This record gives sequence, C-alpha cells and structure tokens, in this order.
Amino acid sequence: MKKIIKIKNLCRIFKDSAQAIHAVNKVTLDISAGEFTAIVGPSGSGKTTLLNLIGGLDAPSSGSLRIDGKEISRMKEKEMTAFRLRNIGFVFQSYNLIPVFTAKENVVFVMELQGRKREEIDKRATELLKAVGLGDRMDSRPAKLSGGQQQRVAVARALASKPKFVLADEPTANLDSKSAENLLDIMERLNKQEGVTFIFSTHDPRVVAKARRVITLEDGKVIKDEEKKASRPRKK
Repeated sequence: MKKIIKIKNLCRIFKDSAQAIHAVNKVTLDISAGEFTAIVGPSGSGKTTLLNLIGGLDAPSSGSLRIDGKEISRMKEKEMTAFRLRNIGFVFQSYNLIPVFTAKENVVFVMELQGRKREEIDKRATELLKAVGLGDRMDSRPAKLSGGQQQRVAVARALASKPKFVLADEPTANLDSKSAENLLDIMERLNKQEGVTFIFSTHDPRVVAKARRVITLEDGKVIKDEEKKASRPRKK
C-alpha cells in the first residue's frame, strides 16, 4: 500500500520559564493508504499534539513530516491552510459544526471553499449524509441533533473534500455507548468499503478494538506499534 504519511525524528517542544517539555519526542513512523489506526497512551503522552502536527494545525520544532511526498513542516501558513483544505479531513471531539447551518450546509461549506461546481457539491453532500444515516435530517441544525448525529455530520463533512486521510481526535469522547458504537461502525464501513484512511487519537477501548493498527505513545515517544492481522480495505 502507498505510504501517504512519512514522519522522521519529529519533535514538538513547548517551553516555559522552568523547563522544556518534549510533547512529541523523535517520533518516526509511516502511515499507508487505507489504514484504520489508533494512537493511544495516557493523558500527556503526546497523542493530540502528534495529530495536530500531522494535520498541520501545529508546527514541529524539528524533524520531517511528509504527506503524499510534500514536506509540510516548512509550509507557510497560507500554503498550509490551502493544503489542509484539499488533503486532510478532521473530526473533533466537540463536533465543531457551524450552529446556524443545517447538517447539509455544514457538509457543503467545505466544498464551496474548494470552489467545486454546485451540482457536484449538492450530490456529494446528499450521498455522504445518507451514508452516515442522516438522509432524513439534512435540513436540521446542530441544536436539533443528538451528539451522535452531530458527530456523524462531522464525519460527512470530513469526507466531503475527498481528503487523503481523516484525523479523528477523541471522536467518541462526548457520546453515549450506543452512539459511539454506531459512529465507529460507520467509520469502519467507510474505511473497508471505500478505502478511507482514518487515524484516531483516543482513550476509548472500543476504538482500539476496531483499529487494525495501534500506536502507543508515552512521554512523547512511540513505545509500541502493533498491526493486527486483518484483511486490507479495498481501494477506491
């Protein structure tokens, strides 16, 4: 499988008056297309920081981070924003939906920013919301949706841009057990049927159970990287 993310000796150091904290400490790893991978570890282990680095939401202190052959660690802010828009999908713990937009408008917005044609935008938004089980709630605003439904809108939005991969930071943390299971089933199905690459930062054992690769961090370092034996998802 094609390696879409290549990380080498990646570091992120936060400094205060007393000390330097190595939130990510010389991490080296690759992520291939079609993976369903969980990054785990105790609080403060560097999971979210690593995800933010991969997503271009934070800049590394040193090291190399290449996405589809492009070194993103040296990109200027404007260039990075444009790169994220076309290559990376995000699912956040707090949903981050625009409250005055309907479910469909939230999904549409990303594609409008990309400058896609109206017909294509409308068709893809409808297909994605149906795929996540919200075909009958497209005109509902976030306040009228449950937490699980809002997170499914967030998944549809993350996929709207046709990204190379989706980063999901604690996506089940605010959900009840049933909603979390439903969301994970949807993401697993999209991964297996359509080859969508998912990378999770999580404490949730349900996510870990479904992941086919589990990367464990401790004090900013990779201490374990295990791949479960499972059939690979089909390519798109």
